[in-house]
Amino acid sequence: MKIGVSGASGQLGKAIVQDLIASHAGHGVIGISRSQGNIQAPAKGRFGDYDQPASLAAAYQDLDAIVLIPSLDVVPGARAKQFVTAIDAAVEAGVKHIVLVSNAGTKDLPAPSMHVDFWVAEQHLIRAAATWTILRMNLYAEVVFREAQMLIDSGALIGLGEESAGFVAREDLAAAVAAVLVSGSHAGAIYDITGPERVTGAQKAAVIAEVTGKPLGFAVVTEDQFRAGMAHAGLPGPVVDLVVQIKKGMVGHAYDIVTGHFELITGRKPRPLRDVIAAAFS
Repeated sequence: MKIGVSGASGQLGKAIVQDLIASHAGHGVIGISRSQGNIQAPAKGRFGDYDQPASLAAAYQDLDAIVLIPSLDVVPGARAKQFVTAIDAAVEAGVKHIVLVSNAGTKDLPAPSMHVDFWVAEQHLIRAAATWTILRMNLYAEVVFREAQMLIDSGALIGLGEESAGFVAREDLAAAVAAVLVSGSHAGAIYDITGPERVTGAQKAAVIAEVTGKPLGFAVVTEDQFRAGMAHAGLPGPVVDLVVQIKKGMVGHAYDIVTGHFELITGRKPRPLRDVIAAAFS
């Protein structure tokens, strides 16, 4: 098979390419990116930009399967437009199986919810492609590590209420994507790729405290306080809006999802949050 990874120079894209090379030898891997120089050999690089439809038409030629990874453009509506463009290009190029990386909790919500972009993409894929699979990712466990790095000296992680999520390791998501791409099956499936456990804000803090040996709690703040803190840290407005939506989603149980879908696809269990945190701090 010839397999394309669209968005291959990002963190998830690199992890998928690495998993395909390491665990699924014998397939031709094509990394599609605006930065071809970042594609790991023996994968081949092709130029492709979600905002340049003509580049995708060329990049997606002669592929048996492709995964479409969301870009980092968090301006409302941007990723929906990019996904629709990429899906149409893949269909036109005759790609046999299109795999979409979507987001946990996606449903038909009014703008400006971040889920709008993923809902539009999912619905368009289902209508446009003959063979497709959707993998909805839960929140990355690695984000908890970054959160810990920023806040551990303050003595508390912060949230907008009691939160919970089924955090998934990025490498596990990559492994699930790679397994679907090479399987020749899973057509028409919508999977939630999660970690093995539901983790609350207080439990996050306890895991980090245990791993680091530093005391850490969990504090609830107002949205205004949370926004002010992120603005003070220099984060741009669209990123602040996105993080607030995620924090609200964690309080509203949008990410409080734990499934056996990762094990169904890969045949092994996903890594718990503690293992990811311990490895990151080692």
